[in-house]
Amino acid sequence: MKDPLQSLGFALEKYPEKVTATPLDTLLMESARQNKKRPAYIKLAVPDEMVKALRGSPDLRKELLFLVSVPKEVQERAESRIILPGEV
Repeated sequence: MKDPLQSLGFALEKYPEKVTATPLDTLLMESARQNKKRPAYIKLAVPDEMVKALRGSPDLRKELLFLVSVPKEVQERAESRIILPGEV
């Protein structure tokens, strides 16, 4: 699959046990807001295997790494027992 989001969707649906997710706040070492001289940034402490996965040519990378955001309303829906139309 060439589309990374399609690959992510497939992995979450078919192989959820092989997908790892870690809240960024557990990895956060340093952060700074954007200002006139530089963009905002975060510095994360990640396993060496993740760093290796980001190095080199994109064609040779063995893993896809994502920064994913889950909106608050989606988090709240995940905890609700009421099923809305379209969630079936």
